[in-house]
Amino acid sequence: MFTHIAHHAGRVAGPVLMLFLKILFMKTVETGLLHVESPAFENNGPMPEKYTCDGNNTNPAIRIHNLPEETACIAIIMEDPDAPGGIFDHWIEWNIPPAGIAENTNPGISGRNSSGKTGYHGPCPPSGTHRYYFHVYALDAPLDIPGHSDRKTVEQAMESHILAEGTCMGTYRHKGSE
Repeated sequence: MFTHIAHHAGRVAGPVLMLFLKILFMKTVETGLLHVESPAFENNGPMPEKYTCDGNNTNPAIRIHNLPEETACIAIIMEDPDAPGGIFDHWIEWNIPPAGIAENTNPGISGRNSSGKTGYHGPCPPSGTHRYYFHVYALDAPLDIPGHSDRKTVEQAMESHILAEGTCMGTYRHKGSE
């Protein structure tokens, strides 16, 4: 379809329109949908204390279903959109084997979270109940970026490698919060 439209566009409007159509068609390629879940909590439900600052502060297991056959590795970004200063990144990890993520593990390369450290940084909201999104990406190739990279760097590196993506979400209210 693209070639047919591009051929006719090239005759009519020239190279600028051809470039626009190429960009348009490249950006509208849809990725697949992953089914992401944790055996530790129900999607949209409360996360157990053990995965937070009130507990052991270890990551929950993450199970990933519907991975495309071409998946070379996965990446995960865990964020809190309810943080007072805006989105807080709790966990950034990539080049994880496609088998999933076991509890209390660091199976890939860790990026720098919003606390300035690497690895998992469990929920610890200052007030109220916050939402924690685990965004998982199936990638067609490992990312060639250094450990300690920030979210923006990871997202830019994986942009053209995402085969499928999915999310699960847990909530948490810190014991000491109002």
